[in-house]
Amino acid sequence: MKINEIKDKKTWEEFIQIYSPQSLFQSWNWGEAVKEAQSLWRVGVYDKDNLVGIAQVVKVVARRGTFLHIRHGPILKEWNSRCVNFLLDYLEELSSKEKAGFIRISPLIENSETNKSFLRNFGFKDAQIHRMDGEVCWVLDLEGDEEVLLSNMRKTTRYLIKQAQKLGVEIKKCKTVDDLKEFLSLYRETALRQHFVQHQGIVEEFKEFIKDDQILLLKGYYQKKLLAAALIVFYNHQAIYHHSASVEQKIPVNYLLQWEAIKEAKKRGEKVYNFWGIAPEGNSRHPWLGLTLFKRGFGGRIIEYMHAKDLPLSYLYCTTYIVEWVRKIWKGY
Repeated sequence: MKINEIKDKKTWEEFIQIYSPQSLFQSWNWGEAVKEAQSLWRVGVYDKDNLVGIAQVVKVVARRGTFLHIRHGPILKEWNSRCVNFLLDYLEELSSKEKAGFIRISPLIENSETNKSFLRNFGFKDAQIHRMDGEVCWVLDLEGDEEVLLSNMRKTTRYLIKQAQKLGVEIKKCKTVDDLKEFLSLYRETALRQHFVQHQGIVEEFKEFIKDDQILLLKGYYQKKLLAAALIVFYNHQAIYHHSASVEQKIPVNYLLQWEAIKEAKKRGEKVYNFWGIAPEGNSRHPWLGLTLFKRGFGGRIIEYMHAKDLPLSYLYCTTYIVEWVRKIWKGY
């Protein structure tokens, strides 16, 4: 077996499409968006001359610790000990060179005891970060016509979509970087109001994904005032509700905005509309409870992937573990 850098986008994306098409953060375009700000490696695992695995590795330097992060990956043709051991040897050597205290992975594989036990055998443990990156997500299958989709919604959701239409709410679809300015201003206001950390790479992501017509900004206006906006990513037969912002108001703009995003996804031939993360069942303190109720109202089903795993490589990992555990408990995750 051998590890080689992959420089060909076509080879990379074809492997993802076959073995883990939902893995947005392993996509070539996402890597292009982050590599200017962070060190990034795209590697392939080869068995003889056959590509059997890929990993887009990012070095994260944070106050809580430096680590190598493989979001939505690695992606392997088969999860067997031989392949995982070989990849880990490479990653541990890279970690040593980059002075990283641990390796974090979050492959989008089944949240089964078999998979958990398999990774424990290599020394992986549950990351103390909350369940981010769509590990527990709400998805809507886009089969059937618009009337079928509407009939499967919660009655209140369907009513609020029609109410927004009657009130004259306008949804604009935007594809230029200049259109982001208004969104980013609203996004900053939303972050301050809801006390979350702003994502710093939105402009870079937009610039990369728009090259392949894989992203769309939807803005919702009432009486010419922007009240809500959302960035939707279209990747491997799914539409993903990726970033959003809004003001506190009683006009049901967000309901119509989501309905227009769903219709756009259907028009593009996507199979699934992914509302992204929701609160896990059984947590009455979770900060996403209101958002979860909103998303579920459109109809759909839960998909749950295995939680992110950490492989500690240094005693310094203890600091990261404690900091992330405290943050998770304090915020109600």
